[in-house]
Amino acid sequence: MSRLPLIGVSACIKQIASKPYHVAGDKYLRALISGASGIPLIIPSLGDAIDQEDMLAAFDGLLFTGSASNVEPHHYSGSASIAGTPHDPERDSTTLPLIRRAVAAGIPVLGICRGFQEMNVAFGGSLHQKVHEVEGLMDHREPAGEPIEIQYGLRHVVDVQPGGVFAGIGLPSQFQVNSIHGQGVDRLAPGLRVEALAPDGLVEAFSVEGAAFAVGVQWHPEWQVETNPNYLAIFQAFGKACSKRAGNR
Repeated sequence: MSRLPLIGVSACIKQIASKPYHVAGDKYLRALISGASGIPLIIPSLGDAIDQEDMLAAFDGLLFTGSASNVEPHHYSGSASIAGTPHDPERDSTTLPLIRRAVAAGIPVLGICRGFQEMNVAFGGSLHQKVHEVEGLMDHREPAGEPIEIQYGLRHVVDVQPGGVFAGIGLPSQFQVNSIHGQGVDRLAPGLRVEALAPDGLVEAFSVEGAAFAVGVQWHPEWQVETNPNYLAIFQAFGKACSKRAGNR
């Protein structure tokens, strides 16, 4: 009898009433249930306090979520962040090695926004800390002060590159996405293949070459995933890869 895949979800450290908690956004968890037909389980950001190899043995897939925090720039030899930039060093110490181990073990991976940036850094890439200040690039941030439905609304097209994972799962050659990020890919890591580009040439999606399924997207396909066929196709492909691993195990 087949079982639903168990999908680990990265957690952020959040202070609530002066105490630290390990949290993951509701929209990611619900998208895994409705879009990927999986069972989400939050992975605490405890670094090497947990044996990651033993932990990975329990999962059929991993989702690395977006976050208000940024990867600390020392992980990619970047210049120091400006004062007040939100960071989450406990998450960095957990997700960066976990991404490498998961891909090496053949576990399906989906990275979204910060998770996309983590994947690039984990494999040796670098980031623009302020995309909107880079000459020739658009402002990819959401409109400040607007309702969430507008902030997560469709903002620009992406051009899907031929011959990749996205083309293979039937995504159109061009479609609209939301845009809610200040950072972005500067140097793409070795071994990553561009899957989609923004109109300004910024990498919006990539896959790990040779992996069964390891994809990162800069936008947020988890947002209202059931009503957007292109977002849903990404989650369904991820869920199918996770189900295949669950069946093989």
